[in-house]
Amino acid sequence: MHLAYPAVLAALLFAVGVYGVLARRNAILVLMSVELMLNAVNLNLVAFDVWLRDTLHAGQALTLFTIAIAAAEIGIGLAIVLMVHRNRGTADIDRLRDTAERPDSQDSPDDASADETPTGEKAEATA
Repeated sequence: MHLAYPAVLAALLFAVGVYGVLARRNAILVLMSVELMLNAVNLNLVAFDVWLRDTLHAGQALTLFTIAIAAAEIGIGLAIVLMVHRNRGTADIDRLRDTAERPDSQDSPDDASADETPTGEKAEATA
């Protein structure tokens, strides 16, 4: 088999992944696009390993490390996306500029909690 076939397929996969990262707004779709790019890298590593006839199979060993990194990225990324969606109600990355900023608590003095004084200071509990 020629090296051109898997290299072209990997280039197409990587291009689709880059388009997905740049064009999508949903965080889950961005994570899926990153996975496509990592799979394109894995395909290149294995294809070049077979083409070079490496006796140590370094390309396949690096592919295992890439798969482990991809699994960790998905685990941590999905946990972050789920927490953001739970707190904000959306996974739209254009609307998520800062994690400390909450869209429902901007300039609303009616949301002051009962244990605060009108000046904004915490009232001390006397027992």
